[in-house]
Amino acid sequence: MLDHRTVQLVFADLQDSIVALSRTNDPGTIRRSAGVLGRLARTLDIPFTVSAAPRPGGPGVIAELPAATPFVRSGPCCWDDAPWRREIAANARTTLALCGVTSEIVVLHTALDALADGYAVTVLVDASGGMSERTENAAFDRIRTAGGTVTSVASFATDLVRDFTDPTGREALTALHGLLGQ
Repeated sequence: MLDHRTVQLVFADLQDSIVALSRTNDPGTIRRSAGVLGRLARTLDIPFTVSAAPRPGGPGVIAELPAATPFVRSGPCCWDDAPWRREIAANARTTLALCGVTSEIVVLHTALDALADGYAVTVLVDASGGMSERTENAAFDRIRTAGGTVTSVASFATDLVRDFTDPTGREALTALHGLLGQ
């Protein structure tokens, strides 16, 4: 069982113009999954960050994300952005639950750098998207080889919450229904 008090969520490049480019995961699935993660973050008091690639007209993050000022970085990896990395360190959580588009770029490099710095990393595949199945699978293989975990939002959530009979568990279960588009 994963202790929610050790987890922080990372939403990377979940921007309207980038999510639409996913070739491995339907943009609607990415949006629903990110929305469920945002709801879990509120329910379980899990800190989160939103990192964005620079885009013409501003970051344009998807509406399903919880309200936050995005960290707009200059390169392909969240870890290279010093203000973002300071925010991660300030939260003092040892596990990063990471999702984003694209899996082969921002998710891969952020996961590998976080693992190298001693964080546990869980990549949430249904809230991520890639350029092709082949290249995304190669990225996920690299993350696993480096010690990361690759799983689904549902598996992640039910690793955090194992009792659906208390108020927090009921709220988490209700959030999970969002994965089904309900």
